[in-house]
Amino acid sequence: MFRIRITPRWELERLDGTAPQADTTALIALLAAIAETGAIAEAARALGLSYRNAWGQIKQAEALFGQPLLVAGRGRGSTLTPLAEKLIWADKRVAARLSPLLQSLASELEGELERTLPAPPRVLRLHASHGFAVAALLEELQAQQLPLDLRYRNSFESVAALAHGECELAGFHVPIGEFEAAAAERYRSWLQPEKHRLVHLAVRTQGLFAAPGNPRRIGGIEDLKRPDLRFVNRPAGSGTRLLTELLLARHGLAPRQVNGFDNAEFTHAAVAAYIASGMADVGLGVQTAAQRFGLYFIPLLRERYFLAFNAADEGRPDLRSLLALMRSVPYRSRVAALPGYEAAHTGEVCGVREAGLVG
Repeated sequence: MFRIRITPRWELERLDGTAPQADTTALIALLAAIAETGAIAEAARALGLSYRNAWGQIKQAEALFGQPLLVAGRGRGSTLTPLAEKLIWADKRVAARLSPLLQSLASELEGELERTLPAPPRVLRLHASHGFAVAALLEELQAQQLPLDLRYRNSFESVAALAHGECELAGFHVPIGEFEAAAAERYRSWLQPEKHRLVHLAVRTQGLFAAPGNPRRIGGIEDLKRPDLRFVNRPAGSGTRLLTELLLARHGLAPRQVNGFDNAEFTHAAVAAYIASGMADVGLGVQTAAQRFGLYFIPLLRERYFLAFNAADEGRPDLRSLLALMRSVPYRSRVAALPGYEAAHTGEVCGVREAGLVG
């Protein structure tokens, strides 16, 4: 077994070639350390750099931009300029949009390469919509060297893939309350009570994201009809897109009335980053993403996130290991620590009918 890591990396250079190219990976790590410590010397020490090396990176980047990245105050250390803060934000947005896709691609490449080896191992395949509890699960599995072939797809594609034998586990989410029946109906053609089982991953809170302090005074879904608000959506086929449509219908709004309804980002984090950049005013997503980008959050409802699997696979040793990990204190603690997440039932297995997903 081996692991492939693909991480986003971007570079900066002047079009006229008058300044050297800047490696943003190293630069942003240094800027973030300066923001945390308040001093270049301490930041350099934390990153294992010499003071001279750290200053050299800052000066090279300042030459590239033609303006400072730091403000040095007498006896007050160093603080970041708005440009430096924007660079850190840009890196977060790159990661929010690309990391899930690259993580999924890395897992796919691992599987393809391992299938060329003699007697390739049988590995659990998980197709799931991107979520913070899913990402934490993958990290825990990797730490324990338990293999998993992960593909990030929307909830409906994931459950369909399970029904077609393309994976052993499928992640999907269903709102709690008035929209539960309508959302569950979308999965009924693929989830069969006599064939499938569910493991509870988490309960999480979904709501509206707005700029810090909520300067546009957004109060709820009904405000999305305001022509002055720019909305950013999730892709067609995603569970959150369906939830958005159900919420709009409850308030008597049509998608065409929402400014930006067709503008979509792949993950909750990407939606949050988009709003944090000022490119949109409002979007729908989980509370964790809003907090990580410093956004105002307006809670709307809670939902259950499940992993579905074939009942015939419940005795597989690798699936049993995964279920044991999900029930472990370390993993449940990680889920519970995510803002807006609850882990009271994480790791519990039930039937499709028992979960209330069939009539």
